[in-house]
Amino acid sequence: MGPVIVITGTPGTGKSSHATRLVEESPVPLQHINVGEWVKERGWYEEFDEEWQSYTVDEDKLLDELEPIVAGGGIILDWHTCEVFPERWADLVVVLRCDHSRLWERLEKRNYPLKKIQENNEAEIMQVVLEEARASYPPEIVVELKSESTEDLEANIGRIVDWIVAWKRDRASE
Repeated sequence: MGPVIVITGTPGTGKSSHATRLVEESPVPLQHINVGEWVKERGWYEEFDEEWQSYTVDEDKLLDELEPIVAGGGIILDWHTCEVFPERWADLVVVLRCDHSRLWERLEKRNYPLKKIQENNEAEIMQVVLEEARASYPPEIVVELKSESTEDLEANIGRIVDWIVAWKRDRASE
């Protein structure tokens, strides 16, 4: 059984890129769940907000469906928010951060509406996701990582892989 890792951050910070690479390089098998995609594919939402171009998630349905999957371990939950996940689920919470001007460019390339770019940029500047993570989980499992370049991605994956090795070693000695 592998750990449950939450990779979170403002949209555009590289969550899915990190999760995909981590699945490839992890010393234990991990399944990547892009929560936003799952919500859309499985209809775990209440409505689509045209103004914000986003879904209003049915959190009860989401958690009910994820519970048995997460209980098996070996999961990466990739989502722009994390406080919805019960504290008991997470072994590690990785909050990806990006300079707001770089983030703005990334979101423009995704053709996000201006209002959504502004909101996400403000959230990044105000450290909203980081503060949510710190308020929702024990400080020793929340890690803030810079995600602005390929070099950052490589370093971050190496650091998380090292953490997984230590996690696995700690479990073997129990």
